[in-house]
Amino acid sequence: MRVRNPLLISISDWFGRNFSDPAAVGLFFTVLFMLLFLEFFGHFFLPVIISIVLAYLLLSVVRQLKRWHFPHFLAVMLVFLVFIGLVIFGLVVLLPIVVRQLQNLVTEFPNAFTQSHQWLTNLMQKYPVIFADPRFQQTVTFVQNEFSRIGQVTLKYVWALIPNLITAVLYFILVPLLLFFFLKDSDVIAGWFTQFLPKNRSLVSNVWKDVNTKIGCYVRGRVIEVFVVGFASSVTFSILGMNYAILLGVLVGLSVIIPYIGAVVVTIPVFIVALMQWGMEPHFLYLIIAYAVIIILDANILMPLLFSETMDLHPVVIILSVLVFGGIWGFWGVFFAIPLATVADAVLRAWPKSAA
Repeated sequence: MRVRNPLLISISDWFGRNFSDPAAVGLFFTVLFMLLFLEFFGHFFLPVIISIVLAYLLLSVVRQLKRWHFPHFLAVMLVFLVFIGLVIFGLVVLLPIVVRQLQNLVTEFPNAFTQSHQWLTNLMQKYPVIFADPRFQQTVTFVQNEFSRIGQVTLKYVWALIPNLITAVLYFILVPLLLFFFLKDSDVIAGWFTQFLPKNRSLVSNVWKDVNTKIGCYVRGRVIEVFVVGFASSVTFSILGMNYAILLGVLVGLSVIIPYIGAVVVTIPVFIVALMQWGMEPHFLYLIIAYAVIIILDANILMPLLFSETMDLHPVVIILSVLVFGGIWGFWGVFFAIPLATVADAVLRAWPKSAA
């Protein structure tokens, strides 16, 4: 009598429990196909993906205008033209300021090191007991050299971005064109796409209904948060007379895309620039207080107001999602880390209970 392998029996039983439902099989292969498509073809279809993301953000505005009895085409045109106007404003007004301030900041790195060295020398003369240790002086020298090297590398990478301008120009032509058609014919395109989904897609529909509201609220809320925090930071830094106020405000706004990690990382350049400008004078303390108020208001008022129940994931899960999806898909993986984690959570929750 032939004895079956217990390991093979366990694997067979597991597949029998989890894939006996046709709806579960349909959900599995739909998710698998989407992941494989993004992994192998996402780079080639990046303008299409960007257009879909923007259309997803703007469709809610189109639907709201239609509820106010705007004709569909007129609603699409209004939303599209306003969006293009904001993009042009950002490119013509905001982007040159940010680029100019970034170039000035990189150029002033050597002066900053000289200034920090003088400031540190004064502190060493003031408190000789603390700074007399040779190991401490070696550490200071090492840090100064590393910062100098980082400044040179940063300048090199800034200039290395210039050849990518041709690709950027191509995207600025393709993305608005695709966006217009996605807004105009979204129902037709969605109907065409669904015919390629598995016939038994009840679980796919349930998962989509579950995550659609959460993802929509999250992405729209995150975009609003970027603009609000960036604008508030830029205005606050400008009122305090801080150098590179617009650049640092934009960085603070973009930092909210990466939960927890972004706020910590962007705090470093803000404090370094403030120390370069004011040293340990009262203005530096005012900046710390103002910056802390912005972060606290964002975390305790703005985020709960925008996201409500959409961010019900544990902080560890959020950080792991940022690391995993950011490593796979770069910026867009970081931006959509929480929605992707929400999709994974919804898939696990929707899986047939009898299959567990």
